[in-house]
Amino acid sequence: MQDKVQKGPEKAFWIVYKTLQYFYPIAWKRYKAFFGVGIVKVIIYAVLPFVKIMMMPLIIDELLGARNFHRLVLYAAILVAGHTLLSLCGSFADVTLEKYQEKMDNFFSEEMGRRVMTLDFQLTEDKKALDQIEAARTGMEWYSGGVYGISMELFQGISNIITGAGVIFLIALYAPILFELNIALLIVSAIINSRNNAIEIETYGRMAKINRIFSYLAFNMMDFRYGKDIRLYHAKEMMVEKWEAYSNECRQYWKWQADKKLPLGIFKSISESVRGFGSYLYLGILTIMGKITVGTFSQMISAGNTFQYSLEGLIRNMQEIIKRSSYAYEYVKFMEYPAAIEKGERPVEDKTHTIVFRNVSFAYPGSNTSVLNDVNIQLNPGEHLSVVGLNGAGKTTFIKLLCRLYDPTEGEILLDDVNIKEYDYNQYMALFSPVFQDFKLFGFSIKENIVLDKNYSEEEVSGLIGQVGLSDKINSLLKGTDTILFKASDENGIEPSGGEQQKLAIARALFKKAPVVILDEPTAALDPVAEYDIYSHFDTLVGGKTAIYISHRLSSCRFCDKIAVFSEGRIKEYGTHNELIGIDGGIYAGMFAAQAQYYQ
Repeated sequence: MQDKVQKGPEKAFWIVYKTLQYFYPIAWKRYKAFFGVGIVKVIIYAVLPFVKIMMMPLIIDELLGARNFHRLVLYAAILVAGHTLLSLCGSFADVTLEKYQEKMDNFFSEEMGRRVMTLDFQLTEDKKALDQIEAARTGMEWYSGGVYGISMELFQGISNIITGAGVIFLIALYAPILFELNIALLIVSAIINSRNNAIEIETYGRMAKINRIFSYLAFNMMDFRYGKDIRLYHAKEMMVEKWEAYSNECRQYWKWQADKKLPLGIFKSISESVRGFGSYLYLGILTIMGKITVGTFSQMISAGNTFQYSLEGLIRNMQEIIKRSSYAYEYVKFMEYPAAIEKGERPVEDKTHTIVFRNVSFAYPGSNTSVLNDVNIQLNPGEHLSVVGLNGAGKTTFIKLLCRLYDPTEGEILLDDVNIKEYDYNQYMALFSPVFQDFKLFGFSIKENIVLDKNYSEEEVSGLIGQVGLSDKINSLLKGTDTILFKASDENGIEPSGGEQQKLAIARALFKKAPVVILDEPTAALDPVAEYDIYSHFDTLVGGKTAIYISHRLSSCRFCDKIAVFSEGRIKEYGTHNELIGIDGGIYAGMFAAQAQYYQ
């Protein structure tokens, strides 16, 4: 999303407009009552100051004049009852509005979560995108107050406009110079508040990266999954030292902000004292000259203060709206973050597919070093391909491109002779069931980890569990497939072994029923014999589907129709096992000879 090239107030109000334009239609659609109560709040707080302003001069003049007891009681009753009733109604409106705060915060947090989970994968490894995610999160949760925080300033601002307009009439009627004194201070306050807000926004911008690192440290320090490494390698002190270092850096930012704001606060206090002295002196002279009564003197003091507070409050409300909108706008920018890869609309036909890599090269964003160089290969329907090579040869990158987690830097990938960029992205992604080497299971039930909220039958799940060899384990559990994984999620949860987790990941891949199944070294932590056993069993489960096995070990090669040997980002050798094993001095032949002892 490209911001317009604007500066100063124009840019600030443009940001407010874009922020409100994004949030308010959504909030209005879901929470109309919130705005209804907000209107009531506006009216109550606009009228509330006038109860005292109008009744106090009547009481004072009555005390200094006729001293009629019944009128005094009536005036006092109106003052107390009116102020009490409006205050209670205002409090009720505030409490009612607060009930919507968590609802709206949760809704927009959920929407952000949805956006994060559908963000192009390439952006999850992009520093700018990660910083934007953190800015959006902290901007909404910590700084802006979300829709609720912006709305409270807007409601109060409207109340201040109504109140200010009302007292202007009274001041102009009795003490017009008082109006000028308040306007002078108002200009000073506006300049000071504007500078304070600019300082706070600058501090926020400087701290976006620090906040992201803080979140990472806080997560790792309290996540039990890192417990073994932290204890066995005595990493506690390092973690705490890093936390303290970033804490000190944060404190420097806050100190800088406080130092910048201190002289502004002192100057504002002096200005307010000057206004107060001038107001009392001017009104006192009018009273001595007999131009206003003592009651009116009191009324003008109250009206002047109310006018000052209203207009100063209005400016503060406007500046707060601008500031809060600037923070919340980071959320808008993230929600409208541009796609990293091109997405077409062409439907994927329901048939078997041929996939071709044609002159494909790839370098990760921000890097000039190619990970893949001029890769050409064809994957036919039902073919089983083994991709082998040493670590760093480009095997996993090859799969990321195939699954459209990234797009090639050069060349193209074709599905049935059509560039994959032309296809509907979700339909294309549905073709693949990958099990990556860094696959993740969630702190949900065993069943949920397999089906991931898709339609299913108990018989189908049980069948898959049996096929991957987990029946005995799951049958031994009190809750069976409803057992929660990981004790961090449930005190009665289980901690499955590495092999059991791998089998659950394979069951998940099979449940998807995609026509192309990919195993990207999910068994790297196993010994070669155990890996061979899983691959031999899995090859039977895959059956006639297209399958890709990736490993720097060769246990899967015997089951495959073709083998692609990656080295230095290129396919250096390609053929069947018997063809490659016969190449004198070949890469595959050397790797197989080195590993053969594990499979004999």
